[in-house]
Amino acid sequence: LKAKEIQRTALYKNTVALIRAYANIADAMEAAGYTATEIEEIKQQLDFYLELRKEIQQASGEILDLKTYEADMRHLIDTYIQADEPETISLFGDMSLIDIIVNTGIAEAINSLPEGIKCSKEAIAETIENNIRKKIIKAHLTDPAFFAEMSELLAEIIKERKANAISYEEYLQKIAELAKQVNAGKSAQTPEVLKTPAQRALYNNLNKNEKLAIQIDTAVKSSKPADWRGHQARENVIKTEIYQLLSKSRDTETNNLVIGPQPIDSQAKVLSEVERIFEIIQEQSEY
Repeated sequence: LKAKEIQRTALYKNTVALIRAYANIADAMEAAGYTATEIEEIKQQLDFYLELRKEIQQASGEILDLKTYEADMRHLIDTYIQADEPETISLFGDMSLIDIIVNTGIAEAINSLPEGIKCSKEAIAETIENNIRKKIIKAHLTDPAFFAEMSELLAEIIKERKANAISYEEYLQKIAELAKQVNAGKSAQTPEVLKTPAQRALYNNLNKNEKLAIQIDTAVKSSKPADWRGHQARENVIKTEIYQLLSKSRDTETNNLVIGPQPIDSQAKVLSEVERIFEIIQEQSEY
């Protein structure tokens, strides 16, 4: 996905340039010397590249949002490219591919894809994988440990698919289950007592320490000043709460902190852990 980013960007930009160029001459093509056949061929080429861009955007998880598109570009597309009677492309509106998988199942999700994608099992697989990968990348900072695990699972499933180690049906079951976990931000093993995304993020990044996660969550909610983000003194209030709670999480024999998989045996490491957890807290919208 990353390796082809430059090519995709070039296609998107050049397609827009083509639309603008066509719009500038669309009403005067006959006067410019084009025959009726040539005009129709150019229109078909324009339709082809717009459809190609749409399929690539969907396959790579980069769906065009017309609401954020500049007004003149929306007008050009509506006027010159999509002037026919509206055609229902998908019954799911603006739902993402992952949302469709979660809400209606993998079969409906595949059926919602453009014809140019759903006619190929390889294209279907890559489209689903790219959409899951994009979700993981986008949400990674909110819960680094969990989404790192999801990324590893995705890589394993892709490896199995490419090696033909599992059937296509098994692949679809696995990738659908992964999509559900990524979308929910939790796995089946996540304790039910952790009700919010922030609690689950703390739990995942505190070596699955349920008690400590809830303590820090409670402390942040009760101590956070208003508009604390970006204000050092106010951020330090939260960091102090984190530090105090981390400092109490010690091994009874060694007196080392036991937050992560390795004991923390120095003050510098404690402060480093405070900063690491604080960065995760910053990413939580509920705080």
